[in-house]
Amino acid sequence: MTIDLVELSKDLIRCPSITPNEAGAIGILEEKLLSMGFNCRRLPFAEEGMPSVENLYARIGSESPHFCFAGHTDVVPPGDNKDWISPPFEPEVREKFLFGRGAADMKCAIAAMVSAAEMFLKSENKKLQGSISFLITGDEEGPAINGTSKVLEWMEKSGEVIDACIVGEPTNPENLGEMIKIGRRGSMNIELRVEGIQGHSAYPHLADNPIHRLINMMTGLIATPLDGGSEFFQPSDIQVTTFDVGNLATNVIPARAEARCNVRFNDLHSSDSLIKVIRDRLDATGIAYNLNVRVSGESFLTKPGLLSTITSESVNALTGIEPVLSTAGGTSDARFIKEHCPVVEFGLCNETAHKANECVRIDDIFTLAEIYENILVRYFSEKS
Repeated sequence: MTIDLVELSKDLIRCPSITPNEAGAIGILEEKLLSMGFNCRRLPFAEEGMPSVENLYARIGSESPHFCFAGHTDVVPPGDNKDWISPPFEPEVREKFLFGRGAADMKCAIAAMVSAAEMFLKSENKKLQGSISFLITGDEEGPAINGTSKVLEWMEKSGEVIDACIVGEPTNPENLGEMIKIGRRGSMNIELRVEGIQGHSAYPHLADNPIHRLINMMTGLIATPLDGGSEFFQPSDIQVTTFDVGNLATNVIPARAEARCNVRFNDLHSSDSLIKVIRDRLDATGIAYNLNVRVSGESFLTKPGLLSTITSESVNALTGIEPVLSTAGGTSDARFIKEHCPVVEFGLCNETAHKANECVRIDDIFTLAEIYENILVRYFSEKS
């Protein structure tokens, strides 16, 4: 069997796999990989009171070195269908672009991975000296609780050891080959609440306005930069995302004021050290407060080495572009994988990811498959 890259991409896009629904996408990949000789395991997890998530782990070979392709088939909701030129889950080719929800993030990249593995395995004149695997989740765009992290726990208990991994997230701003992600900033969400005393705005001496105090606290929190950045990371940053009192009246001082912030932090901080910095700044105001912090992930870096080198060489060989090694952007499931092996991210262009009329250049899908195959060739050659 030879994989038709465009048709496989279309088949995956047709699946309305909005997190956490698998909607048939995992099954399509399982069927393809089984036909290529992979041993496949469906791994559903439904812990911590969250909906069940279907995951797939597929491996061919039993020895090291073990190279893993990782990605997700779940997608964000398409929004209002009126904003789409064609229905989001009915893939359509127009002017050399493939349109559909998940085209960029990241169903076409997964199709390219499968095609690359097929091309590599067919080109081998001898038995594969090592292993290739796929770690595919349906919970990357959601809470990311019952997806990749749970699969990695299962793998560790089962004695499955990965030596290197590439995640197919869309990493390129405009043109295929521009950027490889070798790390990501950490992310945490802060909820800050200040209590007061409700009262009439005409008699402020009989009330206690928490908004005024919260404004002072937020000013103290964001006035001074957290740092100036590091060798591979841009400066850490606090962004206020909401400031809420829920007050529908114009003449009432509210009893409570709340603010939320998202913090993206570099490798100069851990979440614990950064929480201390935040508390110190809040405590310096002398104002009583309640603080709740949820950490989505720590910052991490795969320092330039074999994996980033062969990925860069493969990208340059197929595109003629020298990619930038970057840590910009949001979080990804690489934050879980980095605890197990070196990991980099490289995929398609991210210009239309999560937008209406999401699309990718068809030529880029084929080039990406060739890049992935070239990475396999170089990796196993270096490890032989």
